[in-house]
Amino acid sequence: MDRLQEMQVFVAVAQEQGFSAAARRLGLSAASVTRAVAALEARLGTQLLTRTTRSVHLSEAGQRYLEDCRRILADIQEAEASVAGSHAQPRGQLTITAPVLFGELFVTPVMVGYLEQFPDISINALLVDRVVSMVEEGIDVAVRIGDLPDSSQHAILVGEVRRVICGSPDYLRQQGRPLHPNDLSRARIVATSSIGQQRNWPFIAAGESFSVHPEPRLVVTANQAAITAACLGLGLTRVLSYQVASKVAAGELEIVLQDFELPPLPIHVVYQGGRKAPARVRSFVDYAVKALREHPALRT
Repeated sequence: MDRLQEMQVFVAVAQEQGFSAAARRLGLSAASVTRAVAALEARLGTQLLTRTTRSVHLSEAGQRYLEDCRRILADIQEAEASVAGSHAQPRGQLTITAPVLFGELFVTPVMVGYLEQFPDISINALLVDRVVSMVEEGIDVAVRIGDLPDSSQHAILVGEVRRVICGSPDYLRQQGRPLHPNDLSRARIVATSSIGQQRNWPFIAAGESFSVHPEPRLVVTANQAAITAACLGLGLTRVLSYQVASKVAAGELEIVLQDFELPPLPIHVVYQGGRKAPARVRSFVDYAVKALREHPALRT
């Protein structure tokens, strides 16, 4: 294989985390994929992948080399697309990641609208409640909620969300509306273990941060289950504002203790490559930024 082919094989192995899976994806034999990576490592004089009996992981050098390979291959693909006259018409596959519920409620409609507009694009969406490594998992575009660490990736602010306490109107009529976070010690609480909030709910007052430790009647692992329980009148729950925007608008839930909320969390669309990003990435970012910025649930 030439160097370009070796790069393509290495990227596939890194993304699939296995030689057999990469071989199936590329339409090659597992032996030829193994030989290609071995030849690449021999020529570079360093180990790019650490292998166990069950998995394959990138070494530190492999992580750096993967980022370079992805950039080089993207540049080549973009150059070929431009020469072929397809620069203005995005084509190919996009890989996108977002948190599960945010992806279901907000990113999925964006993807559907984008695919209808660009028929030569296909999308693989990874909706998970964890921060995905864009380099290691081959992600083109990510939607992140929360403050971003410094990185070489490009980020565009598209909105904000609040951390809110809410309950049903029936519950608030029967049990009373809390006027201070300390009142939560006497309230019925629905907590979500998935974000580790069942024992520590932070607030702010007069510029000072403090926490309360409510005792939940119900602990669930999914935010949607907590929201459903709150709508049914079981108690108060703490979620992100976008997760209950439709319920609040419909009068099924009411937000309380607004004066004690923490500062809003930013929402960013994150991508790699900047102006050198492939046309499919740039076009999706432009489409997603416009759509998300226009959504009322993402403005505080």
